[in-house]
Amino acid sequence: MTDLSWLGPRIDVRPLFAGWQAAFVGLLRELDGSPSGADGWNRATACPGWSVQDVAAHVLGDHVGRLSMVRDGHWRLQPGPDEPFPRFIDRVNEEWVTAARRMSPRVLVDLLDHVGDEIVAHWRGADIDALGGPVSWAGPEEHPVWLDAARDFTEYWTHHQQIRDALGLPGLAEHVGVVLDTFMRALPHTMRAVDAPAGTSLAFTVTGHGTWTCARTAERWALRDDAGAPDARVELDADSAWRLCTRGITPDEAAGRARTGGHPALVSAALSIVSIIR
Repeated sequence: MTDLSWLGPRIDVRPLFAGWQAAFVGLLRELDGSPSGADGWNRATACPGWSVQDVAAHVLGDHVGRLSMVRDGHWRLQPGPDEPFPRFIDRVNEEWVTAARRMSPRVLVDLLDHVGDEIVAHWRGADIDALGGPVSWAGPEEHPVWLDAARDFTEYWTHHQQIRDALGLPGLAEHVGVVLDTFMRALPHTMRAVDAPAGTSLAFTVTGHGTWTCARTAERWALRDDAGAPDARVELDADSAWRLCTRGITPDEAAGRARTGGHPALVSAALSIVSIIR
């Protein structure tokens, strides 16, 4: 049996998708029906070159892709010769968003309503203890389906946040804990290039949400509850932490907001964490 204990305890986000779907579609329907809807749909977001409507279309594209590939086994798009995977993802995402600009907001929201419900049903029936494909930001090896489900949820949560930011709405407090817990599963892969003796550890604290300790074992860096006193520590507030993990702020910006201590190389590595495909 594959040892995946280095990823930490499993996360089960399956019960969260239905509520998220309702909230996301509800926000977009409210926007579509408001007098200032056109202005809202066209507002720029933190995704370079993408408006609110583009980000919503991207979410639809993710839904369509997952159902087609994972549920239906329909794999048609592949990277080109010598095309790095992140560049491939960026290209197909941009192609989809460009094509989706032909849709009216009403058509887009209706499609998100229907296809999003299919995503809820897909994850509700998933065997999250099975071994699935890699989650790239956690490493190149196969990962459990629970991590893929959690990654999927965090991506949609993040895009919901980006739309709310663009519309000048308060951020989402709901589910931020599980989102941060998922993002921190990137720490072992993030620390992989740091050469340190076994037993070395770093503690990453998100104020009000907990501490994740990443320790060097004989084989690799791993998330551990019993690592002892850390050799380095990082503490960030929740808003800065999720933005750092999704590249909403840079590592340098995060360093300016963080409380840190201990070995500088460990701190620097931890602040390079990325929990999205790039």
